[in-house]
Amino acid sequence: MGRPNENVLVVRRALFDELGSFHGLNLEPEIYLRALLSRGDNFFLPRDAAENDPAYKQLIPYVLIAHGDRVLHYVRGKKAGEQRLVAKGSIGIGGHMNDTDESLFAWDENAYRAGVQREVDEEITIESTYEDKIVALLNDDTSEVGRVHLGIVHLFRLADPKVQKREAMITGLAFLSREELVARRDNLETWSQICLDSLPRLLR
Repeated sequence: MGRPNENVLVVRRALFDELGSFHGLNLEPEIYLRALLSRGDNFFLPRDAAENDPAYKQLIPYVLIAHGDRVLHYVRGKKAGEQRLVAKGSIGIGGHMNDTDESLFAWDENAYRAGVQREVDEEITIESTYEDKIVALLNDDTSEVGRVHLGIVHLFRLADPKVQKREAMITGLAFLSREELVARRDNLETWSQICLDSLPRLLR
């Protein structure tokens, strides 16, 4: 959830373009991550400024929670921090990386991964062992939200389908098959639609 005067982790749009901008998913994230998670290339900006300046991309972990071939789905309730996504279905858990207890100036990969774990733990409780793998980057410059964000898509593969919500904004939490998700596609937020369209490749 957002906080007053929150600082969020960003990279310059020019760096993303230099590395090779794309639309949709890029399933070879390693090349980008070396640069994006280098302490020389990311830094913090006030969220209000970052949300309105497409010269920067906010780094957003987008965590797919899977058990077998079923993926966790939920609906963002009225208390969601991002009002542009309220009432939309989602298959991604995550949010802005902020400077809660790390360097105010930049993060490396270890700091980023600790931030991802904190963000997931704020929203849900996972009562299972799981593997965490970064499977893609996600970019969508066609929307107001997408122009200022860059998604880092994680796959948490759970041994058991045991997940409980922690945040009030999460409703209707359930593991669904690809077919069930496709039936809900029109009500999914854009990033979830993009992930759903390549779900078999992301779940490999």
